[in-house]
Amino acid sequence: MTIEEFLAPEHVAVGVRASSKPVLMADLARRAAQALAGDATLIRTALDKREILGSTGVGDGIALPHARIDGVVRPFGLLMRLREAVAFDAIDERPVDLVFLLLLPSDPQAVQRMTLACVARRLRAPDVAAAMRGARDAAALYAIMLGAEPIR
Repeated sequence: MTIEEFLAPEHVAVGVRASSKPVLMADLARRAAQALAGDATLIRTALDKREILGSTGVGDGIALPHARIDGVVRPFGLLMRLREAVAFDAIDERPVDLVFLLLLPSDPQAVQRMTLACVARRLRAPDVAAAMRGARDAAALYAIMLGAEPIR
């Protein structure tokens, strides 16, 4: 599975404002619900339950909130670069400014597990994260995430 199979250009945003982790999580749930014609409360609850297991702040200013959602038939991604980093209880205690939301079907399959690993590998590459932080707009951020834009 490739990233472009679950991340559409219209689900990428730059300069998003969030004053805290709860505000960010609510915004992610709202945006995902709007894109999927789903229930923001259900999505937010699933994300919160996953965060209770341990923060999805993976370090280096990156968060990968994810959850399995009934009614989601294929992986769905949403990528944001925040205007200002927010505390996210990340493993390295650094605030987060790059966020990739991943919603997965409730029926676990190996392909779906690989989806999260694919996103994590791409975001955790130091040159990719640096390029994303310098992206001029959402289109450039999307291109970098897909590997379509050269990383300088």
